[in-house]
Amino acid sequence: MRRVAIVFAIATVTTGLLTGCGGRRDAPHHDSGAPISCEVKQETRVGIATGNATGVYFALGNAYADQISQATGGKVKATAAETGASVQNIQQLVAGTYQVAFSLADTAADAVTGAASFDGKKQPVQALARLYPNYTQVVVRADAGINSVADLRGKRVSTGSPKSGTEVIAQRVLQAAGLNPDSDISAQRLDLTKTVDGMKDGSIDAMFFSGGLPTPGITDLFTSARDKVRFLDISPQLAGMRSVSPVYEAGTIPAATYGLPADAKTIVVPNVLLVRDDLDADLACVLAKTLFDRKTQLEQANSAAKGIARDNARNTEPVKLHRGADHALMN
Repeated sequence: MRRVAIVFAIATVTTGLLTGCGGRRDAPHHDSGAPISCEVKQETRVGIATGNATGVYFALGNAYADQISQATGGKVKATAAETGASVQNIQQLVAGTYQVAFSLADTAADAVTGAASFDGKKQPVQALARLYPNYTQVVVRADAGINSVADLRGKRVSTGSPKSGTEVIAQRVLQAAGLNPDSDISAQRLDLTKTVDGMKDGSIDAMFFSGGLPTPGITDLFTSARDKVRFLDISPQLAGMRSVSPVYEAGTIPAATYGLPADAKTIVVPNVLLVRDDLDADLACVLAKTLFDRKTQLEQANSAAKGIARDNARNTEPVKLHRGADHALMN
């Protein structure tokens, strides 16, 4: 019995060593500080945190995952997951649940400075690249009597998924108009699919969503509801928004995006692709390189990817660019 126990113990230890040394063949995700080759030598699994299923993050995240796998011949096996978006993405990125995360630039700035949702704790994240701009899309029911952000007082308003970048922006837009997001509206913290359903059936008076153009869920809403809904001009709130963060800019949603009669003024904010600051530099380099080498394929998944450009990829401040991504952009 003693001999059997010893053999079992040896087998158990050996199995553990094999697993740790290549049984799963997952490469270490921690940066060694060594020179960058921009090659991943072991099979590596990468999880990508995106956003709501009918949003641009999700569409591009899945396309990006496919392109990473193809570009590396399957060496890096990437998968995208539906999430609540920016705030939740960063929290789970830091926790190690995902290795890559889409985020709005304002939420990412909050993360590295420990502001707002991050309760004074600076998050160990860096950027792979600045992406395309996100448009704050505020849609109201035409019969709800809403002609300004101030008119949202007392209304049923979807402010986006809990812990999303949309929720952060919605609260700031409301505050810039002198409204208290917690008491002056009937806040509905819903994902995009449920929000669109609520706008269609009349259980929601207005909605916020921050996304690239076109956002599939918004396309569905304007296609189905047509004259029953319209965009709300939130540009008067830009000055108040910029007092919170300089990343906010004036923007316009072209009429052709959703087949509407006129352009809509709004507020835009860039997106960034984030990783932990200690991610292996070779892996970060491969991820960043794929983003730009396979840009055409990403555009086929959603035209918002046309806004991804090498020229401004490094403009991620106050979020630092990861050294692996910097190497990819220089070569």
